[in-house]
Amino acid sequence: MLPNGTSYTASVDLAGASKYMFADTGILGENVPITVTNVTLIAENGTPVNFNWTIMWSAPSVITFPKGNYTVTYIAPLHDNHLQGNYLSPYSVNVTMPGEYDVRNPLLAGISTGANVTRFQDNSTQVTWNKTMSFDLRFYDQNREELLYMFAEFMVILAVILLMPFLLMRKPPQN
Repeated sequence: MLPNGTSYTASVDLAGASKYMFADTGILGENVPITVTNVTLIAENGTPVNFNWTIMWSAPSVITFPKGNYTVTYIAPLHDNHLQGNYLSPYSVNVTMPGEYDVRNPLLAGISTGANVTRFQDNSTQVTWNKTMSFDLRFYDQNREELLYMFAEFMVILAVILLMPFLLMRKPPQN
């Protein structure tokens, strides 16, 4: 994830592949096109490989290349502090977030099952999944956490104000 939290850099290892589709998962599980930049395709020996880019209206863009093992890297946008991915075969996923973002508060964040969260000395966070078919990660910044605590304090004060007349008007128990 890039420091501003609005985009991410992806690096995907492909084995025996001849194409790669740039898509996100929609509400119904359908492929939704994403806009990507800085796409590179690297062969196993580390040399860049040329590819053909196919863009169809209202469909995810696809790159095609000779069948083989490659690493494709690209930059894609993030929306609403949410990152997700679905795969046809199990992948190991590693998301590294800058220090200003966090996932540890379950009221503000969401992490799909099987994730391992590690917080480092520089406040960066690493979330990893081993051999997963999909992952889902919602994260937040310090401002959202402060808003949550302010809202919680307001709700406690409101509850005390609303319960006070009831508690004051109770009759003591009679013997």
